[in-house]
Amino acid sequence: MKRRDILAIAGATTLASSLPAGAQPAMPVVGHLSAGSPATSALSLARFRDGLKEGGYVEGRNVAIAFRWAEGSYERLPALAAELAALKVAVIVAIGTPAAQAAKQATQLIPIVFQSGTDVVQSGLVASLSRPGGNATGVTFNVVQLSHKRLEVLRELVPNIRTVVYLHRPGAVPSDAQLADVQAAARGMGLALQIVEAHSARDIESAFVQLAERRPDGLLVAADWLFLVQGAQIAALAARHAIPAIYDTPTPVAAGGLVSYGPARDDLYRTLGVYTGRVLGGARPADLPVHQPTQFELVINLKTARALGLTIPPAILVRADEVIE
Repeated sequence: MKRRDILAIAGATTLASSLPAGAQPAMPVVGHLSAGSPATSALSLARFRDGLKEGGYVEGRNVAIAFRWAEGSYERLPALAAELAALKVAVIVAIGTPAAQAAKQATQLIPIVFQSGTDVVQSGLVASLSRPGGNATGVTFNVVQLSHKRLEVLRELVPNIRTVVYLHRPGAVPSDAQLADVQAAARGMGLALQIVEAHSARDIESAFVQLAERRPDGLLVAADWLFLVQGAQIAALAARHAIPAIYDTPTPVAAGGLVSYGPARDDLYRTLGVYTGRVLGGARPADLPVHQPTQFELVINLKTARALGLTIPPAILVRADEVIE
């Protein structure tokens, strides 16, 4: 066992050794499997811990958390999920559809609480939203359905916008799921859509070289964990090439990106923590309906807008949930 696991579950192991055979340890261990990275997850983890606390669980006091991060590399997820399954954690919290699918492949017995941005029925994570069945439930929002809204926001911010580039990660579940919808949304809005691909972090710099050569009026960044992990790099490249870009999460906006629109983080990750607490308390994932958030947030970076020569319409400023000066 790796040292990080020993530190995460030492208390639980000590307590378990003194219990009668078949009894449960006093401090359960939550396995946290993420397609993202610690650097981009501080706020979501804080909200997740808030949700756990609502159920009476406080990390280090009566629950331990063993973390596994794929850093945007989906191919690492199956091995990381297998590690958590081998640890026999009480529940696996899977952040992102690829992480949830890896967890489902690793175990049919350990409860799974997921956060997913794709159709969880179509992807096989649950049988239905109201009656998940199996060993998984969680929180889901459809990033595909948000593509049109993001293009609308970009069109409001960029006067006379005509051409948009979609930064796409081919072969990745979140990005592929959005592609057809983005194309349809662009056609419906009379926008010319071009696609630039990046398979990994090392492709992003060259993708922006292609992107800049096409001289688009705007950039739509796919809701993909690679692009979240590399959000600061993408925001810096968009600024260097003076391209207005919209993201699905505020993290790149805080790093200098222009604007984001997506599910409200507070509600999303707090609910994830609440569900995890309910499972730790004995609830079966099969009986917990999948939660669909109804709150969404618009975040704008005014400093970046000024650098791009954009004047943010008052109507958008009024709608914004957060404005970064």
